[in-house]
Amino acid sequence: MSTATPPKAIDGTIGFADERFGTAGFLRGKMKKVFPDHWSFMLGEIALYSFIILLATGTFLTLWFKPSMGEVIYHGSYTKLDGVNMSEAYDSTLRISFDVRGGLLMRQIHHWAAVLFLASIMVHMLRVFFTGSYRKPREVNWLIGLGLFTLGILEGLFGYSLPDDLLSGTGLRITQGVMQSIPVVGTYIFYFAFGGGFPGHDFISRLYTVHVLLIPGILLALVGAHFMILWHQGHTQFSGKNRTEKNVIGKPFFPVFMIKAGAFFMFTFAVTALLGTFAQINPIWLFGPYTPDSITAGSQPDFYMGFLEGALRIMPNWETNLWGHTIPWNVLVPALLPLGLIMTGAALWPFIEQWATGDKKIHNLADRPRNAPFRTAVGMTAVTFYGMLWLAGGNDILADKFHVSLYATTWFFRGAVFVGPVIAYVVTKRLCVGLQRSDAAELHHGVEAGVITMLPSGEFVEMHQPVKEDAEAVLRGKQELPAIEDAGEDANGIPAPSSRGPLGKARKALNNAFTADDISIGNGHGNGHGNGHGEHPEAGTGDHKELSRG
Repeated sequence: MSTATPPKAIDGTIGFADERFGTAGFLRGKMKKVFPDHWSFMLGEIALYSFIILLATGTFLTLWFKPSMGEVIYHGSYTKLDGVNMSEAYDSTLRISFDVRGGLLMRQIHHWAAVLFLASIMVHMLRVFFTGSYRKPREVNWLIGLGLFTLGILEGLFGYSLPDDLLSGTGLRITQGVMQSIPVVGTYIFYFAFGGGFPGHDFISRLYTVHVLLIPGILLALVGAHFMILWHQGHTQFSGKNRTEKNVIGKPFFPVFMIKAGAFFMFTFAVTALLGTFAQINPIWLFGPYTPDSITAGSQPDFYMGFLEGALRIMPNWETNLWGHTIPWNVLVPALLPLGLIMTGAALWPFIEQWATGDKKIHNLADRPRNAPFRTAVGMTAVTFYGMLWLAGGNDILADKFHVSLYATTWFFRGAVFVGPVIAYVVTKRLCVGLQRSDAAELHHGVEAGVITMLPSGEFVEMHQPVKEDAEAVLRGKQELPAIEDAGEDANGIPAPSSRGPLGKARKALNNAFTADDISIGNGHGNGHGNGHGEHPEAGTGDHKELSRG
């Protein structure tokens, strides 16, 4: 019986590379790398695949788009705008939409991919935050993810501003106002960006260069760094049977993960193609070219800019005049404070948590959100704050559809943006504590068996049976945080230096917040190993175990 050999072309290519670069041994080990098999890890893959679609469709669009503010008279296929003065940027976008074969489809796929890219990054980062997957040694990758999200927002803003239609021009007018609201340097930044008074003649060409070269280049570098770090450190995994901090249980990179990744990429592309075909987005021909004296009623930005739009809409008209200079708080605060609070808080959080808890261990097992009530409650506070601002960005639409006063919606969101996060914090924390207590009771008392037994006293009770092995491993995987003990006083009654001063008190208060509602389940080591009866179960059928990471 002969052994099958690879085709000569493949065998020759591999041999050529191996003889010169020694790739065979390297690839043989890397192809066996194990990836956890959990649906939530696919959220980051969606962001990667939509980014690839963005690059491919964006390259197609650059072949026909003209980044120029030069005026032309339109005589294209869209007869409703025939004879209208417009910029070459808007004219070329119309021609891509109506005269280039497949142009409108590519435009819409590109726009939907941008929306999907930012949505998937946002959901992926929420998954990382709520499971504590940003902890040591992944703090740098967390910061890279925040950078990708911030640059993605800017890239999306610049992208839908390029066509120079009425909607994007209105957004650029707001951008100009934000630039000029910055004290001292605002005017210089504005003139540097626009090359003169608004709208100027250079801005679209400058924006185009930033959109197709500068930011994509930085994004490519960050995505590459993100995945190289991920490959070296390995994925986190949820607690379960036979899962520890030092192994990974899942599927090998080749062939299982590669086949699944290829299929998932095609599925992601199919979704964006279907959306581009059947769901209209950004119909610029309905808005018309931008003119400074016009505005589109009911105009809304893409979802990722909605929270900044909402902040602008509900901010009171506050200004300060000092020595002949005006500080427009009604523009400066909404433009900088909401995004600054969320992004700065998220960037500092891993280091704040490490400082407050004193936990400097390597964490390769992810938490269940219920097992970290304070972190989960803070996360939901930020989500609610963002959500209230996002809804406020459509207060005119809400007022119209629900037949309420526009001023009533504005005042409602002015209060809800402060009250809503507080309610979310309290409710989320209580839910997490309740779920922890339910887990502890299930672990210690077992689960209901559905069998009713009559005791000699005549009382009817339901029998309980031990928790199943897999479920028990998940419950025992809870990682408990150590509480920081009071440092005490010396013989003269002077507090120890570590507890003195505002920093020591702040650390103690934060540590109490992290550990106050931590319900013990009885083991605290959090390795998810074994079944609690001295047994050592093996990995499930079809799973692979990687004994060392990286």
